[in-house]
This record gives sequence, structure tokens and C-alpha cells, in this order.
Amino acid sequence: MSLGTSKVVFQVLSRTVPQTGYNEPRMNSSDLTLHSRFGVKCMKKRSSRHRDLIVCSSMLQSRLRTHQFQWMGVTLHDHNKTYSRPWLKKCKCQRAESASGVTAGDGNGSRLLNDVETSNSASNVMSTKHILEFEDVQVHQLKQEEVLASNVSNGAITDGFDTSIEEEAWDLLRESVVYYCGNPIGTIAAKDPTSSNTLNYDQVFIRDFIPSGIAFLLKGEYDIVRNFILYTLQLQSWEKTMDCHSPGQGLMPASFKVRTVPLDGDDSATEEVLDPDFGEAAIGRVAPVDSGLWWIILLRAYGKCSGDLSVQERVDVQTGIKMILRLCLADGFDMFPTLLVTDGSCMIDRRMGIHGHPLEIQALFYSALLCAREMLTPEDGSTDLIRALNNRLVALSFHIREYYWIDMKKLNEIYRYTTEEYSYDAVNKFNIYPDQISPWLVEWMPNKGGYLIGNLQPAHMDFRFFSLGNLWSVVNSLATVEQSHAILDLVEAKWSDLVAEMPFKICYPALEGQEWQIITGSDPKNTPWSYHNAGSWPTLLWQLTVACIKMKRTHIAAKAVEMAERRIARDRWPEYYDTKRSRLIGKQSRLYQTWSIAGYLVAKLLLADPSKAKILITEEDSELVNALISANPRGKRGRKNLKQTYIV
Repeated sequence: MSLGTSKVVFQVLSRTVPQTGYNEPRMNSSDLTLHSRFGVKCMKKRSSRHRDLIVCSSMLQSRLRTHQFQWMGVTLHDHNKTYSRPWLKKCKCQRAESASGVTAGDGNGSRLLNDVETSNSASNVMSTKHILEFEDVQVHQLKQEEVLASNVSNGAITDGFDTSIEEEAWDLLRESVVYYCGNPIGTIAAKDPTSSNTLNYDQVFIRDFIPSGIAFLLKGEYDIVRNFILYTLQLQSWEKTMDCHSPGQGLMPASFKVRTVPLDGDDSATEEVLDPDFGEAAIGRVAPVDSGLWWIILLRAYGKCSGDLSVQERVDVQTGIKMILRLCLADGFDMFPTLLVTDGSCMIDRRMGIHGHPLEIQALFYSALLCAREMLTPEDGSTDLIRALNNRLVALSFHIREYYWIDMKKLNEIYRYTTEEYSYDAVNKFNIYPDQISPWLVEWMPNKGGYLIGNLQPAHMDFRFFSLGNLWSVVNSLATVEQSHAILDLVEAKWSDLVAEMPFKICYPALEGQEWQIITGSDPKNTPWSYHNAGSWPTLLWQLTVACIKMKRTHIAAKAVEMAERRIARDRWPEYYDTKRSRLIGKQSRLYQTWSIAGYLVAKLLLADPSKAKILITEEDSELVNALISANPRGKRGRKNLKQTYIV
């Protein structure tokens, strides 16, 4: 059999078996080259006498054997227990002959093992069938190539549609996959061959994996997302300590890494462990508030896309959702329904003056609350939690729509504010001084359009435009329909500022001069128009696309994708771009950044089939709208009528 024929047969075998359960990963031909690098080994004897031990990541062996996964330690999802570093997530692989079942804390182990056996049997049957038919497949592919060539010559395919970029992106995305005991578990942040210092870019980040996970879901490759959801869930209950202090239970890690360590009690063998970082090793030591919120959003997307609701219905997954909600809904000193966080606790993970109530966190928080309400199973123990969730949704929605929104009309109101009002009926509730309005804002604000400001605190409004928060507020209906259209109107009106030569500015405008020195601490990475200080991030393409699809204005996203295609592959998929017009690759930008690649792919997939965006979109809830109308404080002035838990 020739090499070309073998390649065709392998592609057929790798794409016909449904991706369900904990099956061994189906690799295409491009994965063969990276298999030895990313297919990690669960146990390997150093002694030459034990050459025949099983290697978990061997694809050929996985076709013939069923692996037994033995979880070391006790159940990780107990509310009353936390686990320190010695209880790292471990994996052992044994020969099929000795496998008598899978031990799992939630009782799902035997079902997972049966899934593997069933899938492997089906794979063998289908493999035989397709090997016999590979010649027909070759003929079919040759015919397709002839039709494609004919279409190109006849002008049926436009110049802006370049399938070679997509093919390269898929190859790169699959090369970034990380395996744990032979199972795909996530994608590394970047695989830059030009950089010798990896820092933590070789880890799997929760927020970075979201576009990768969505891309795999849209392709029908569900295993990697399912594995990611369940393995990161088990990291949630670990002990997280920095300088003798531990954060609240429910915090999800910022990232994790698959490490190979010596096996306990046996110096001649190694095993794999998952080593998470909850911020105790991160630059600045900031806990990732957005990780748990993104995890809930991805969990809902997985169920809607795959149709497999059994994952979100599992007891341990339900417990994980509740732990995140309890952490976010915990009572504190704050008078507002927005979530109070420190600087650097989201995508902007360095000091950029977003501490307080940044829009990005509020948009993700609102989305996570909606997704959780949809997935939580009704039971006696969750009644109070669901009530608190609904109350927060009403208060948060009103607060953001009323006080974060700005357009020319609202700008003129703020310009004429009266300050130092002491009254329950105050118009300027947060005592905002009109002199805070920057000259750039007056000139920049279009007559048609508006946006949600970046932050709101007593006597402080951050008027910068933050892209992720605004786009996701459109996706999840935190913004009203009118506000959502106005946000996209602003994007079109200010295209040269927000997109320029590469989409999309993470924020606008940049902090410069003394303002940059004071707010960032003279951060050399966040210089003006670079990195988080108004740099351009290609990964934001996918959020822009979902927002445009929801509002039925896909031409905006299509134009942005076409703009990106002009240079992103040629520039080797940078993490971000610098300068006001995004003309230069970021001075410290990693190349072959995974979420730049995945963000582009998700945008392309959704533009090809906009109906698939429903796995991410949440429509406005009529009950929530009615609650907002009845709770509107404009008709309930005065102390004796103010019965809400939060100021709205």
C-alpha cells in the first residue's frame, strides 16, 4: 500500500467514528507527527528489562486494548474536604487482561469503561469496512478536486475565501492538543518555535481553551471538550494556598500542566499528574475570577452542541456549578449587584486600572448565571441558591443597562450633573464629577451608537471601550436590543480605530503619558497601543462574530475576518498586534498563539453556518424583563419603599 493510499485510509478511519465518551482520540494524518511529542506516557519503566509495558498514548495499541483508569485517592468533590499537592491527579494504565473495572468517585467509572469498549468495537468494524472502500474514497476526493479547480477557474470562489488558511489553522490547532493518559484534555496556550522561554505558555489555560473547545464542538469532536470539563472540575476542590491563606471553595484554576513525575515507591517508573495554578504562581499572583464563569458557559455549549446532557446532570458537575455560584453570590460589603474583583483577574491579567467592577467580569458573570439556571437540576437543597440567582440576575441586568450605558444623550446628561447630592432620589447616584469626561470621548462618540463603559465605582466612571465586555453583553442579552444594535453601530462608525489593519482592539483608547505611568505602574509590556493597553487581539474575532450573528449583522464579522485573513497566517498567528492601527506584530507577542488560531476558526465556522451560534447565545428572558419593569426604582423613590437587597 502506497503512502498516499495509507493517508487516505487513515483520514477515513479517523473521521467516521462518532466522538463520544472517553474514547481514544481520533487523529488525522497531521497528528502522526505530533503524537510522539504530545501523546504523554502514563507509566514507563526505566529499566531495559521492562520494554513491554503499555504506553497509554500509543494510538495503534489503543485500537486493540481497553485501558483501565485507576483514580488515586478519595473522591475529589466532597464539599468538606480539600486536597493538597500530594493528591495530584494521577493516572495508571494496566493491561486489558487485568482490568476488572474502573474505580471512580462518582460511580460513573463502569459506564465510562463500557463506553470505551463499545466504541473500540464499533471502530474495528467500521475500520474494516472503510479499508475495503478506500479506492472509492480516493476517486471521490479526486472528483472533488476537479470540481474545485473548475470552480476557481470559473470565478465561483471569491478571492477572499482561502481554504489553505483554514487548513493550516486546523493543523496548528491539532498540534497544540495536550494529552493525559492518551486522552485529549486541552490545548496549550502557544507553541512558538522562535521563543526559548516558554514561561507558562506551555500550559492549558481555562480562558484560552474556550475558543479551541468551541471549534472542536462545531467540528463534532466532542471528546476533548468533555475531558476538559471533567478533569478541570476535579481540580476545583484542591487546596489552594498562598502565604498561609486559602481562597473560597469553588475557585477554578487559571491553568494546568501535565507533568511526568517519579512513581511513589518505585524509582524506576514514572506517572502523569495534573498540576494546576490557581494564581499562586502567576505573574502578580492574581486569582482567575473568569475561569469558573467560562467553564459554566462551555459546559452549556457542550450540552447544546453534542446533545449529551448526561455530563451536566452528573452529581459532581452539579456540585461544581453550585460551588462556583456560592463563591460569586456570597454576601459582602459591596452595595452593588456587580462582582467586585481585583485588577488583572480576567483576560486583562496585568495592572490596567480595571479593579472594582469591570464590565468583562460582569458580562461573564451574567452569562454564567443564565447558563447555570438553565442547567441546575431542581432539588430541595438548591432552592435558596436559585432564588438568590434570580434576584441577582434582575439587579445586575438593571444596574448595567442603566448605569454603564453611554451615548451622546447620556454623555450630555453627565456633563450637566449636579454633584454632592445627599438624597434617596439623587440623579447623580455615584457622585460623578463632570470634569471626568475626557476630551477624547467628546470627539470620539458618534451621533449614532453607544457602548457600555468599562467600570463604575463611587465618583469614578472608566469611559474606555472594552471590547470583550461589550461584545459578550450583546451575546448574552445583558444589553437591550437597542443597546446591542448601538454597540455594533459604534463598531462600524469607529472601524478605523477598533479594527484598522487587524481586528480587534482589546480596549480603546490607550493609556498614555503620566496616566500610563500611574495606572499601570510604568508596565513595560503594557506600553501605549500594545498588549492589554489597546493592543489588537485576533482571538476577539469569534466573540465579534457571535454578537453579529445574534443581531443579524453578519456582514460586520465577515469584513473583519476578511481583514484578518490578509496577514494573520503570513505573520504566523501572533498573540496580539501593536500600534494604533495594528500595523506591527506585538513586541512580546508569541507566535502560533492557539486562541488566535481557534478564534479565527470559530469565526469561519459560524459564518458558514450561523445557526450553530445558538450554543453560545442566550436570548432575553421575558420573565426577567417583567421583573425589571416591576423593580424599576424610578417609580419607587423613598426609603420606606426601598426593599431590594441591592441598590438598583
